[in-house]
Amino acid sequence: MTSKIFRSTVFVAAVVLLCSLGIVMGVLYNHFTRVQVAQLKDELSLAVTGTEQYGNAFLENVEADRFRVTWIDTEGTVLFDTQVDQSAMENHADREEIREAFETGSGSAVRNSSTLTEQTYYEAQRLTDGTVLRISANQASAWALMIDLLWPIMLIAVLAIGLSALLARRMAKKILEPLNTLDLKQPLKNDVYEEISPLLHRIHRQHNQITSQIEELRRKTDEFAQITGNMQEGLVLLNNEGTILSINPTAKKLFDAGDDCVGKNVLTIDRSSAMRAAVNDVLDKGRGFARVNRNGRDYQFDLSRIESDGTGIGAVVLAFDITERLHSEQMRREFSANVSHELKTPLQGILGSAELLESGMVKPEDEARFVGHIRKEASRLIDLIEDIIRLSQLDEGVELPAENVDMLALAEEVKTTLNPSATQKNVSITVSGEGFSLSGARRLLYEMIYNLCDNAIKYNLPGGSVTIQAENNRLTVRDTGVGIPAEHQDRVFERFYRVDKSHSKASGGTGLGLSIVKRAAAYHNAELKLESTPGTGTTITVIF
Repeated sequence: MTSKIFRSTVFVAAVVLLCSLGIVMGVLYNHFTRVQVAQLKDELSLAVTGTEQYGNAFLENVEADRFRVTWIDTEGTVLFDTQVDQSAMENHADREEIREAFETGSGSAVRNSSTLTEQTYYEAQRLTDGTVLRISANQASAWALMIDLLWPIMLIAVLAIGLSALLARRMAKKILEPLNTLDLKQPLKNDVYEEISPLLHRIHRQHNQITSQIEELRRKTDEFAQITGNMQEGLVLLNNEGTILSINPTAKKLFDAGDDCVGKNVLTIDRSSAMRAAVNDVLDKGRGFARVNRNGRDYQFDLSRIESDGTGIGAVVLAFDITERLHSEQMRREFSANVSHELKTPLQGILGSAELLESGMVKPEDEARFVGHIRKEASRLIDLIEDIIRLSQLDEGVELPAENVDMLALAEEVKTTLNPSATQKNVSITVSGEGFSLSGARRLLYEMIYNLCDNAIKYNLPGGSVTIQAENNRLTVRDTGVGIPAEHQDRVFERFYRVDKSHSKASGGTGLGLSIVKRAAAYHNAELKLESTPGTGTTITVIF
């Protein structure tokens, strides 16, 4: 802007200078022309008086270097001329000033030279005898005058333009200094030129509007960051070229990417063929899907095109951790297969014994044994069904009646119930601890203690012991049995999972006991801890 002001000021100064010189020269030229004409008239008046009194004698004695005097008779013939022999001169009757003098008594004319560098002024006056006396003088034309004054004019112009440039530069800096120090953050507090006050008011309004929009944008950005930052799912926003526009922390962790991935192609953080195909599908067809395994977990990528006014402007990638879902589906399939197998086994025993009894192939003395077998298998079948129902209720989150339960007393009750089976296996049961109470489902808590103790008895050694300890909000069941190998300890709470299939079937049970324990603990927001050493025993602690 400084250069523009400088150029404009110098240009204006140059134009003003040239115009001023032209006007001054024109005024001076006109002034001197008027002076020249007036002087010619005065000289002519004197010449007329002398000529009328003395005739040629007066004119012959006239000495004039600046003026030329010519005497013309009534026919236009030159009678006398101060510079040229009159006999060699042509008739002057048709000259403008001569003709005008014959007609009106006086005449004036101006004629240019052939080169336009000189002008001749003529003044003529008729004498009393009818002749005409003319006087003339040469004067340089305006063009000639300008040519003669060219170098002085150029010198003046150079000096004037140089001075104008110096002053213009200083003036431009002085003009722009207040503008360069404007406080645009607070435009109304600037004390500058009144002419820019409307601009400052507009800047103030726009500043407020922009500030409001920025605050709104920041608020929405923060909301978006908070929402996406707390999402359990990975979220990635892409443009039409597949470049990452935004990525949330979950997605960064999933793809093992840093903040510098923004602005790069999505394939730089996942080069798998499944992701490449999904990105191509979403950009071409509007939908994409991929399933990959990362760090031992399964993820599903759902890609959807983002459109605005029917035109695709990008895509969104949602990454779901489906490990638990796939595990649950696998467990459901295994559970269904196991339930079918576990239900089929007692039913086959019942059906086989019943067919033998029906066919009469059983001796009368053996009928009681077969009937007992049917009863035993039916009882096992009922226990299995009840355990399945209990697990189903826990899976569905059925609310059970809550009451204040004395865990030490409940442990004593379980001990009393299991004493016969413990005695049969030569295993002792001991209940200890200061005890504690909690609010919960009594029946569920009873089944939890019962199943823990029942397992401790079944997998114990003859002469072994089972200790139930209840204190400090902890219920601990410790046995001196066969123990659980380390590779099976993470799975013993799965449904129908058995460490030793043959021993488990010989010991009886449905295979759902520890699964019920796990679900009952979860129902009461309790934590399970298992410690076991093969050949030494197992300790299971429930921390409420």
